[in-house]
Amino acid sequence: MNTQSSLADVLEQSMQQHAAKPAFSCAGKTLTFAEVDALSRNLAAWLQAQPELQAGDRIAIQLPNLLQYPVAAYAALRAGFTIVNINPQYTPAEMRHQFKDSGAKALIILQDLLPKYEQIKDDCDISIVLTTNVVDLMATDVESTPLLAAINSGEKLPLQPRPQAQVDDLCVLQYTGGTTGVSKGAMLSNQNLLSNSEQTYERLFGHLTKQNEIFISPLPLYHIYAFTLNLVLFASQGQLSVLIPNPRDLDAFVNAIKPHKFTGFSGINTLFVALCNHPEFKKLDFSSLRLTISGGSTLTSSAASQWQQLTGCTISEGYGLSETSPVVCLNQPGHELLGSIGHPVKNTDVRLIDINGDDVKPGEAGELIVKGPQVMLGYWQRPEATADTMTKDGYFKTGDIAERLGGGEFKIVDRLKDMICVSGFNVYPNEVEDVLTQHPNIIEAAVVGKPCEHSGEKVCAYITVDAELSDEQVIAHCRQHLTGYKIPKVIRVIEELPKSTVGKILRRSLRQHSEE
Repeated sequence: MNTQSSLADVLEQSMQQHAAKPAFSCAGKTLTFAEVDALSRNLAAWLQAQPELQAGDRIAIQLPNLLQYPVAAYAALRAGFTIVNINPQYTPAEMRHQFKDSGAKALIILQDLLPKYEQIKDDCDISIVLTTNVVDLMATDVESTPLLAAINSGEKLPLQPRPQAQVDDLCVLQYTGGTTGVSKGAMLSNQNLLSNSEQTYERLFGHLTKQNEIFISPLPLYHIYAFTLNLVLFASQGQLSVLIPNPRDLDAFVNAIKPHKFTGFSGINTLFVALCNHPEFKKLDFSSLRLTISGGSTLTSSAASQWQQLTGCTISEGYGLSETSPVVCLNQPGHELLGSIGHPVKNTDVRLIDINGDDVKPGEAGELIVKGPQVMLGYWQRPEATADTMTKDGYFKTGDIAERLGGGEFKIVDRLKDMICVSGFNVYPNEVEDVLTQHPNIIEAAVVGKPCEHSGEKVCAYITVDAELSDEQVIAHCRQHLTGYKIPKVIRVIEELPKSTVGKILRRSLRQHSEE
């Protein structure tokens, strides 16, 4: 992979090189690389022909995992535009912020979402709306063009040469989740995404020899984890991604992957837990599965153990952020150190610093900072926020607390903002959650700190269970593994933990949860 090329160049070469091979599969339909090439080429030509659009303009894509997504993303890149990934679950207010902040001029959107866009369209600069997955009788005042009509029209149009791309040219605007303050657009360049794809490939695929991989892809392509993994890395290698539109529908999920002799699987801790407890998933044939990747949130030891017992495949946990394209560290498949995020990927320097910005002593925890070719250009139109998150010597401050282990691996202790302070002692929710989920009847756990007049903060645990458990039983289990001040003072059994669209447990929602 040539990291001195543009991402569009690399993808075009791959689609031509692997033309006859299957590229993306969804809902029983598969597109070959040749078909994705033709469809994205035609859409790119149509976009270029619109007088409202100029090279470098931002095009927002608001689609779930459908075959239309790679077609739309590749078309935007091939036409010389910048992609703005938009979560389909966003509220109108969240959509307004990202459309306005990015200055998007065009929108490719699922037609079901048009009523939300309709509420905020007058506050945006969007002049072109392309819709897909048309629903009959959808009442809307939005002037839009069906995506298929644009593709068909584009077939008759020439695809103009893109402006000569530089490696540091903006390629994708990837908005952060906005867990602290307003959501910010991480500016990712051609070099950022291609470098991280190459770094990930080097770490993951040294032990794989099969030419035709089949990767199950339940994570949304608008999320940087799946975007780099599926749309960039796997596609550049000519491999098949099986897209899952709604991974929360476990029955449909299992039915969708049943026909495939899948060799790879990417997921997140909560998804692994849910699948391992699904009776039909347990009946699948895992004989071809050789690679499972976890990211997005901490992998618990119980989830890793369940998955390996059921599938025979270990899980390679990694770590990254939107701002790092995303991979910073990743375990070597087959040589994982459970509980760690592995070693940094190549050409990546990781340090741990204290509150004063000095390197911590060996064995101490500190904020993880990173420098490498995958680190973003900065935050879109936010120079002050960019400056705040970068050190003077060019390291990105992640906001995560980590420890360096004896073999050079790193272990994420917790988010800096999620740390709980009990009578002056630091309690890291990840540690308590891992202990809780080792109980045979606790399926999932989330731990947050809440105000306490005696100790400053108290540890509060929210759990889901598959059998009746008393607080005393949970506390007795915790006492076997945790020192006194880490043991939850409040335990609440709830039906389901609040989660983001990619399956991350939303601790901030639980901090607002009533204890009564």
